[in-house]
Amino acid sequence: MQPFDLALIWAFIIGFGVIMYVLMDGFDLGLGILFPFAPDEQARDTMMNTVAPVWDGNETWLVLGGAGLLAAFPLVYSIILPALYIGVFLLLAGLIFRGVAFEFRFKARTSKYLWNWSFAVGSTVASFAQGAVVGAYIQGFETANGVFVGDALDWLTPFTTLTGVGMLAGYALLGSTWLILKTEGELQAWAYRITLPLLATVLVVFGIISVWTPFVDDMVRQRWFSNLSVIWILPVLTLLCAGQIYRSVRKRFEGMPFVATMGLFITTYLGLLVSRWPYVVPPDYTLWEASSAYGSQLFLLLGLLFVIPIVLTYTAWSYWVFRGKVRAGEGYH
Repeated sequence: MQPFDLALIWAFIIGFGVIMYVLMDGFDLGLGILFPFAPDEQARDTMMNTVAPVWDGNETWLVLGGAGLLAAFPLVYSIILPALYIGVFLLLAGLIFRGVAFEFRFKARTSKYLWNWSFAVGSTVASFAQGAVVGAYIQGFETANGVFVGDALDWLTPFTTLTGVGMLAGYALLGSTWLILKTEGELQAWAYRITLPLLATVLVVFGIISVWTPFVDDMVRQRWFSNLSVIWILPVLTLLCAGQIYRSVRKRFEGMPFVATMGLFITTYLGLLVSRWPYVVPPDYTLWEASSAYGSQLFLLLGLLFVIPIVLTYTAWSYWVFRGKVRAGEGYH
């Protein structure tokens, strides 16, 4: 096995961890974004109870992806973190704030409304920061001699603001389709009502981003238009997923809207990878140039190959144990 092959394996593992986090924690964040608009307090209790058994385990994938990135591609940390300090801080602060609110809300009485807002604000800030960080990655980073030389606010531009809004809408869509899957009655009917407007918002925002992205970076424009005969399949798959969401909501299917929304995220994620591959620090450094020593990668990979099956097993088991509908008045706290 050559060193570049090992770098490819690490890139696949980290990419898998990232998309697992986006899918599995996305609906959790989406519930927080939707929290202020829920029909009533009982609906909010039910919303939180749908994710109470699994929400903290979902964030394992964020830790796994982050730790793997540091181990396999240290240059990414040395360049991207200084470029994204504020955005990453907001992301982590939002996640921590949301987690504290999640636990305290179940115990609060007179201050429950404050924890409602804390959960909503933490989820919204974390989601927007994720989207803005992704937008900054698409833009690329100003580097010289392996060091970030740009400004601390380079990550916040009109383009990254739009990607942040797109992430908010996408996570809210994941949250609404999750509620369709896990709830019933008035709360499920409310989730059905808001899903199609959210879908329309996602399509409009991501349509604008798709048109804007080729003008952000010349390499991205050349990548897309020089390989249009192959890459066109990704937008088509995205539209097919969107059409399936629309159809399944209109027909009042319960599981398919959530599955199709996950498909929407996966095709969008693949579009991002295709746009920047193989650059992990665009536009200057490929994954091979940013990778750590071969021996270090191999040593850490052997440990990770034991960890990932365990994480997958307990994740699948927890979702299996807590499958089915969550009804008003029921919960795990």
